[in-house]
Amino acid sequence: MTTSSYTVTGMTCSHCVASVSEEVGAIDGVSAVAVDLSSGAVTVTSDRPVDDARVRVAVEEAGYTLAG
Repeated sequence: MTTSSYTVTGMTCSHCVASVSEEVGAIDGVSAVAVDLSSGAVTVTSDRPVDDARVRVAVEEAGYTLAG
């Protein structure tokens, strides 16, 4: 198992959390996504390392921005 942490900006509600979780969770190999709305922290658990670019695309697809 691999765990990676990201910061997402622009989320303001539980719908935002659900959108980001759904898009990031659809990445092949991702087994869990935990989102903390107040800090914007997104923790991704996967069975192998996930390319940061794929996470960025998924977050943007949900309508938000990956910080950094």
